[in-house]
Amino acid sequence: MPHDHLRVLAHPLRLRILSLLTGTPLSAAEAARELGETQANVSYHVRRLHDAGLLEVTEEVRIRGGRAKRYRHKPDSGKHLTSRDPAEEQLLTKAIADELLRRAGQRAADRPASLTDAELWVDPEVWSRLLKQATALSVELHDAAQPPRTPGTVRVSASVALFELTAPADGGEV
Repeated sequence: MPHDHLRVLAHPLRLRILSLLTGTPLSAAEAARELGETQANVSYHVRRLHDAGLLEVTEEVRIRGGRAKRYRHKPDSGKHLTSRDPAEEQLLTKAIADELLRRAGQRAADRPASLTDAELWVDPEVWSRLLKQATALSVELHDAAQPPRTPGTVRVSASVALFELTAPADGGEV
């Protein structure tokens, strides 16, 4: 895999494609229609995600005399995309933050929601337990994903970022 392990995810359209393809396998053309993007643009990004091992081809179908591949995202595929490069991790974090802002603009204001932001100190055992719960929540959300506009479903946004921080060296700001 090329050096830019996390850079492949550091594009807002790629994050949207991964989210969309978690619920159902789609061709690049089908994904483009759903996302309101051009087929050429989505095809390019789908190829990059596939090359990075984040999408798998689930089937090939005949469409208008040609063949189209349908891709699906497996959420656990990103586990091998680890990096110790702070610049790559910052790019990914920024892309996720930008995507959260985009989605927040579409929030149904009259519906229940949960938003938490915290930088705090907790017991290591509590941290371990909560990290496992957040991971389980992420898996459950991805497993429950349905194709877009499935009757009886609601469109939701979920962003989970939990990580341990380094302790301040000088006892200064938290």
